[in-house]
Amino acid sequence: MSVALVWAQARDGVIGEGGGIPWHLPEDLAHFRELTGGSTVVMGRKTWDSLPERFRPLPARRNVVVTRQEGWTAEGAETAGSLEQALGSGAPGNTRRDGSGDGGQPVWVIGGGEIYRQALEFADRLEITEVDLEAGGDTRAPDAGPGWVREVTPAEGWLESRTGIRYRFVSLTRARTLREPAQS
Repeated sequence: MSVALVWAQARDGVIGEGGGIPWHLPEDLAHFRELTGGSTVVMGRKTWDSLPERFRPLPARRNVVVTRQEGWTAEGAETAGSLEQALGSGAPGNTRRDGSGDGGQPVWVIGGGEIYRQALEFADRLEITEVDLEAGGDTRAPDAGPGWVREVTPAEGWLESRTGIRYRFVSLTRARTLREPAQS
């Protein structure tokens, strides 16, 4: 199973403020849609609640919401009582409740902060949009720690958004140890 995390973070590591994103970066939203389209997305309930109503559920994706609230439901969302349960039900190649599979797409973890921290140990890929500003919010990106290799991407340099904010896309993959066989 491939588990990927995707987020945007300011220079100070901030990813959120008051249940929202403290900047507007349309290019990052387009990048997010491109990465996650057609896949399973896993998020916490607070992240689900923070999505604008018109985007719930996120279109063209299977939406799995991790919540400890027993009985919580939302149209278009599947629920899981834990991250492990969400990842197990969303694994590529596993069968969905409706009998179809995910076609080998990664399971994308899309937030929030606590879900990212829990999911980091399962992840083999990180897609981070670095936003060139100090945001000063209340939710921070997890510390990836050692063991990640930065992939060279065409958009490696800083770009400027039509909103005037500088940003860049960074891809990280988990480094393999000598004893760990490559997955085919």
